[in-house]
Amino acid sequence: MKVVLLQDVKAHGKKGELVNVSDGYARNFLIPHSLAKEANAQAMNELKNAEASKAYKIKTATAAAKAAAARLEGKSVQITAKAGQNGRLFGSVTPKEVAAAIKKQFQIDVDKRKITLNLEIKAFGTYKCEVKLYNGITTNVNVVVTEA
Repeated sequence: MKVVLLQDVKAHGKKGELVNVSDGYARNFLIPHSLAKEANAQAMNELKNAEASKAYKIKTATAAAKAAAARLEGKSVQITAKAGQNGRLFGSVTPKEVAAAIKKQFQIDVDKRKITLNLEIKAFGTYKCEVKLYNGITTNVNVVVTEA
């Protein structure tokens, strides 16, 4: 019997997949426990629409990430920080601060976990960092640290 899985089922498949299982397993376990539903015309149509929706969301997210990467490519992000003697900062500039500066200066949301600093920023100057915007879409940004 063909069924559409409503949840992940170990050894059979993931949510949203169309799988072929034995009639007894489907009628006595999967369907009563709301793990699957019979693959009739309505269920197949819903599955097709869900796949199309997922593909559309991926396409739009990729396009938005490419546009953001084009806007950020080669740009400089200004960050001000307090420092002690010899130009050493109190603490360091973190990816969280870089993400906040990108949001403030360019109005682009970037997750702080997607920012890779090559080395710790503990002094004034210009540093390169890599920003991952989407799967396979990255851009390089210069971080300019100046005195507050």
